[in-house]
Amino acid sequence: MLQVGMHDPDQLVRVAHALSTRARVDMLRLLNDRSMNVLEISDALSLPVSTVANNVKILEAAELIHTELLPAVRGAMKVCTRSYDDVHMALNTKFNQPVGDLQLYQIEMPIGQYSNCEVYPTCGMASVEELLVQEDEPASFYHPLHINAGIIWFRKGFVEYLLPLETPQQATIEAIEFSMELCSEAPNYDHDWPSDISVWINDVELGHWTSPGDFGERKGKLNPLWWKERTNTQYGLLKTWRVDRERTTLDMTKLSDVKLLDLQLEHRPNIKLKIGVKQDALHRGGVNLFGRQFGDYEQGIIMKVHYKLNND
Repeated sequence: MLQVGMHDPDQLVRVAHALSTRARVDMLRLLNDRSMNVLEISDALSLPVSTVANNVKILEAAELIHTELLPAVRGAMKVCTRSYDDVHMALNTKFNQPVGDLQLYQIEMPIGQYSNCEVYPTCGMASVEELLVQEDEPASFYHPLHINAGIIWFRKGFVEYLLPLETPQQATIEAIEFSMELCSEAPNYDHDWPSDISVWINDVELGHWTSPGDFGERKGKLNPLWWKERTNTQYGLLKTWRVDRERTTLDMTKLSDVKLLDLQLEHRPNIKLKIGVKQDALHRGGVNLFGRQFGDYEQGIIMKVHYKLNND
């Protein structure tokens, strides 16, 4: 469930605006059971493709859907997936955190702020201004400059992050999710270069996502001017892992049976997140991880913790 309210009036306005027209409500209804691309939505609603594309941008800005560009016969197609089943708008500012209501703790971690790593070539990283370290030299990943990274790549291994968990002492966590933009790591780029990218929380593996390839046929929307086209990776896909009391999902589709209880979140000051490609993975196609100033999505790694307050 998405919760918006007076604590974040800008987000409240975005969500209210996104739900203010019948066309966008109809689009959310279509996405109830499956993901659809822009052309499919256009045909289903008898709307021009340009109209659908503009409405997709509004729904995406409100975080009601997320999109990913997938290879198509001609170029790429934008596939849309609904992010939430319910939206709750809290307009009463007198009670900031009522007992029993679902609350949200959210934090964004820059991709360069990893706390541990073990990577193998091809590997490297860049900031918005320049390459930060010597390419294909794993030891350079320990250089202090890594905190400025806007894109990180490696063929196998992992990067690990510690994120603060600053929920109230009396909170009961109901779900935790991580979203990030990433793709495979091929020489230059290759849309047919699968990679089994795994995610762990507190050393518990949630499962893996098989990235279809390393994308570079067009410039990433946020990439700096100096980042070369046609030879460098340009963008990734935005993926969301979510763990609740029953299961783990990837983009709202069941991934594994790992549950919140397995993560041992109680009384911890932090959450350990690890992203990598295992030595025994079927597809060892590497990882590109994108930050705020690279790729298509203006974000680092976003963690959302959904919780309720207890009576005691």
